[in-house]
Amino acid sequence: MTAIIQRAGFLTSVQDLGRTSFREFGVSLSGALYPFAMRVANLLVGNHESEAGLEITLGGLQLHFQDERIVAWCGGEFDVLIGAAPLPAGHTALVRSGEELKFGRAQIGCRAWLAVSGGVDVPIVLGSRSTDLRANFGGFDGRALRDGDVISLGEWPGSSAFAKATADKPTTAKVISSWTAPHDWVSPAKPNPILRFVRGMDWTRFDAATLQRLPSEPFTVSPDSDRMGVRLTGPELARADNVDLISEAVAPGTVQVPPSGQPILLLGDCQTIGGYPKIAHVITVDLGIAAQLRAGDRVRFSEVSLGDAHRLLLQRERALERFRIGLSLRSP
Repeated sequence: MTAIIQRAGFLTSVQDLGRTSFREFGVSLSGALYPFAMRVANLLVGNHESEAGLEITLGGLQLHFQDERIVAWCGGEFDVLIGAAPLPAGHTALVRSGEELKFGRAQIGCRAWLAVSGGVDVPIVLGSRSTDLRANFGGFDGRALRDGDVISLGEWPGSSAFAKATADKPTTAKVISSWTAPHDWVSPAKPNPILRFVRGMDWTRFDAATLQRLPSEPFTVSPDSDRMGVRLTGPELARADNVDLISEAVAPGTVQVPPSGQPILLLGDCQTIGGYPKIAHVITVDLGIAAQLRAGDRVRFSEVSLGDAHRLLLQRERALERFRIGLSLRSP
């Protein structure tokens, strides 16, 4: 079956967990800018966590469903409605045939990730359904969604525990779960964001004053930011040398410093190599906060050890496994 994009909003695209194993050929990762949020949303609706969903930037999306589906979303602070009923982040809802799902404007943060039972069914390109908006391939015709687009949804037998538990509800009742995922998972946007980082390989190429400024002074998000990276303005990050560098691998989370001294935090659509010095790398568990940064936001950095970064990631993965087990116990 299908869903009709009545309003596409500012920027909505089909994304999954990204296009892996092709970076050596210059192919960007793409995918949801916060893959963990997409994983959680997919688990909530009974999908495999790698199914494709929608990434919504700054809201405005309006979807019309042509059959019954379960939906869930994670992300910034949005007003989301099914008809006139609010759907909070991290809760599942049964959307019936003919109903509409609407995302209002973001109040805090800027992105949300929507999962639909059965997943969004678009062709797999290089192992992923994600949209590469710069190279114009994957997803829905290699582009952002537009008003009037009709997206295919994967088959869904409607036999999940959620659907069975609500089968006796009147057809006019709005069925929204009382249970949810942990708040920090489903609502990663922060009003005063702090990004934890580990030192980059070029840390020692910067002068002592710069190394003190990065973790102590705020930076402001520039309007010249997108899915490729977040440009920041603030105190100049000055190098202690002027040696030309060879381009090396970069990844989402890398903080590069061009000659202007104003850092760039790379996100999911970033290039695969870069020649600017890499002063830091934002840790994986904070990429959800990074993905919510929008123009005018002020952000601070806080250094942690590589061991702490590994520990925090492992703790989250263990917690997700417990959550996955808990969801399976709801199954018939």
